[in-house]
Amino acid sequence: MKYLFPFQSKICTRQRKEMMQQEPRLVWLTGLSGSGKTTLALRLEHYLFHRGFKVFLLDGDNVRHGLNQDLGFTAADRKENLRRVAEVAKLMLEAGMVVLCAFISPYEEERELVKQIVGPERFTQIYVNASLEVCEQRDVKGLYQKARQGIIPNFTGISAPYEAPLAPDLEVFTGEESVEESLLRIIDVVEPLVSLPEKASALLNN
Repeated sequence: MKYLFPFQSKICTRQRKEMMQQEPRLVWLTGLSGSGKTTLALRLEHYLFHRGFKVFLLDGDNVRHGLNQDLGFTAADRKENLRRVAEVAKLMLEAGMVVLCAFISPYEEERELVKQIVGPERFTQIYVNASLEVCEQRDVKGLYQKARQGIIPNFTGISAPYEAPLAPDLEVFTGEESVEESLLRIIDVVEPLVSLPEKASALLNN
């Protein structure tokens, strides 16, 4: 490591914000498999994109098909999975992007690690809360059934724990709310955070 010399870009954060016309931010959606994280993240990405924001979604399944295809689902591999995602998100934030992440991320310690990597001031955590019963009823992939049969080991909610966030920035209840209701609540929190002050003022006046 002593032979590594990271360079400092000649383009500062303020310049990137002005060019991109937005505040870089990581919006992290956590919850059980089947809780609705990806559905909401996709809808949020679509909304923000069409509002003119430069936004990109990182999803657990997609990342594990490429960057993290060498990782399994042991505790150590789960932690490394999220560490890598956080480092990718950090680079995207430094480029001026708005980044959405939809990951089960079952442990408070690991979510806190992500927060510290990207910077607490650029991190918003959304807890997509749905009961285990609701998630199992929605089990379109058959994952919970396979987990209960022992086919899938270390499955969150069945053979591995999920630690609910202690203090999320927003909690949506997808077992009780419609997708549209949860999405609107998320937009109300996220859009002002990613808007530059002058852009936020213009949005409020529209």
